[in-house]
Amino acid sequence: MMGRGDGPGAGAAGGPTRHVPVLLEEVCTALDVKRGGLFIDGTFGAGGYTRAILDGHPRNAVIGIDRDPDAIAGGAALAAKVKKRLMLVPGRFGDLDEIARAQGFEGVDGVVLDIGVSSMQLDEAERGFSFRNEGPLDMRMEQSGPSAADLINESSEAELADIFYHYGEERRARAVARAIIEARRRQPFETTRQLADLVASLIRQEPGGIHPATRVFQGLRIAVNDELGELVRALHAAERILKPGGRLVVVTFHSLEDRIVKQFFAARTGRAPTGSRHLPTAAMAKPTFDAITRGPVGPSDLEVSRNPRARSAKLRAGERTSAPAQESLSAITMLAELPQTAEKRGGRR
Repeated sequence: MMGRGDGPGAGAAGGPTRHVPVLLEEVCTALDVKRGGLFIDGTFGAGGYTRAILDGHPRNAVIGIDRDPDAIAGGAALAAKVKKRLMLVPGRFGDLDEIARAQGFEGVDGVVLDIGVSSMQLDEAERGFSFRNEGPLDMRMEQSGPSAADLINESSEAELADIFYHYGEERRARAVARAIIEARRRQPFETTRQLADLVASLIRQEPGGIHPATRVFQGLRIAVNDELGELVRALHAAERILKPGGRLVVVTFHSLEDRIVKQFFAARTGRAPTGSRHLPTAAMAKPTFDAITRGPVGPSDLEVSRNPRARSAKLRAGERTSAPAQESLSAITMLAELPQTAEKRGGRR
């Protein structure tokens, strides 16, 4: 399961917070928050990054975006405290450039994205994100649209297997999908426990290993919320809205996410292999980013000891050049899609 970290924290801008994002100091350094400016926190959550940005300079302002209405409501007190320095907007970070323009801004100085599910969502059983807590099989960040139960009860065996294998990297995806089809003929899936118990009956937990349902739940959650597709759209949206010298900082928790971010920065900094059949335009165009990090930045041992959810976090960052934004990268888009979807679009993974 991906998570954004938790723990006690305090910030001058907003006081104590239940959850502190991972790599907080590294994120602030990569964003260069001490210079002052307008920033977008595309995954507002409990406001941990936003508080740190607001504390970084008295003239810093933040557009805080979140799909989860609970997160937006939870940030109301902070927004009231700092007044016009924080604009909270419900929405998807894939639309962050349009959201910024709707707020009256044609450019911003920094964008931070913390990909994955927040600790608040994981810890609230009624949201249905975690196999560790009994709750409805939901997983919807926006609390609207098709739920995880809908996907489990209505998708074909092949579709479920693809979701578990490609989004969850579950090796026994086909066996799990087949068992789900058989089980739902007798009774539809409604709770997290039903699904977790079924998976646990098929996959043996290794000593000291992750829960057998971890990868299945992860793949399902990614599919329900189109998380990888949103990430791809957000990277391109950030490219369009950042001013020259603006910083893009992305924290990921899974190899699928990190691969997308890595290849995006490789293409946009001119480091993508020349002659790639997927990236001919990017290879010839002027770089739209300069690399800030030459490789992924991970958490310290101390941070992991305090917050085990931080152990898989990776940070990558780039600084916007003055080159015009480029067309969306089809190769990056295909990384976010299931194979059947990419083939229908005429692409290949």
